[in-house]
Amino acid sequence: MARAQGARAQMALAFETTYGTPPASGYTKMPFASTTLGAEQPLQTSELLGYGRDPQAPIKDAVTADGNAVMPIDAEAFGFWLMAAFGAPTTTGAEAPYTHEFRSGNWALPSFSVETGMPEVPRFAMYAGCMVDSLNWQMARSGLLTATASIVAQGEEIATTSAAGTPANIALKRFGHFNGAITRNGANIGNVVSADLTYANNLDRIETIRADGKIDGADPSIAALTGNIVVRFADQTLVTQAINGEACELAFSYTLPTGESLTVTAHAVYLPRPRIEISGPQGVQATFDWQAASDPLVGRMCTVTLTNDREDY
Repeated sequence: MARAQGARAQMALAFETTYGTPPASGYTKMPFASTTLGAEQPLQTSELLGYGRDPQAPIKDAVTADGNAVMPIDAEAFGFWLMAAFGAPTTTGAEAPYTHEFRSGNWALPSFSVETGMPEVPRFAMYAGCMVDSLNWQMARSGLLTATASIVAQGEEIATTSAAGTPANIALKRFGHFNGAITRNGANIGNVVSADLTYANNLDRIETIRADGKIDGADPSIAALTGNIVVRFADQTLVTQAINGEACELAFSYTLPTGESLTVTAHAVYLPRPRIEISGPQGVQATFDWQAASDPLVGRMCTVTLTNDREDY
């Protein structure tokens, strides 16, 4: 009997034309590090009395399909997750390289289907009606650069054969922490130790009464772009901004030597006044838990620009 191993696991993704209906073709093989995407159905313990001390059979509760997917931030495949989180991009360029601009604030977000496969069992799980609730990653000096997508799905269907056919392959070009940079109002920020950013769609699950136990959909609510930056305390620039209640533009970017790039620009970022602690003889650090808001001049909260050789998404 074959045993399932993560090393042989596969993930394929395709955007849907109709919510909750997996496409018959057009899947792309997605690189991923791990995933908790799955469906669960808890049991409700019987509350009935009069049958002795031993309980009656439990009752099945509602089905919940969701989970996280951890993927590398790369020059091409990551664009699919950006499209799921922000909506379809505006693409410019007559030939490669192409520039894809994703903008926050879209009222309608695309749904997609994801199939995770363990061929040795075999077990192929198709999750239809998927939508990205949030997208998060950290910037640091070293380590592997990955992002985590929180996914809300409509349901799960299990099969012994793949319904994704032969997914299209993507040439993997990963960004690394070494390729990263952070700027404030166009100028590099010095003394940054680490940074964290999260874009959330704050999906509202439409949990109606249905015979199949699935949700009717997931509607995006007020979006949020938040995070933190940890800096070695060397000057009062950020503290002064926080005290004055002013906004700045923060840009988080990665650039490969071959020309591919990814830039997340938060157009109006507000900083809280932090507690400056002296915890010992080592350097003093300050943590700013920032929040982004809609910029009245640009007309949106953030813009994500991805430059690569892919013509469209």
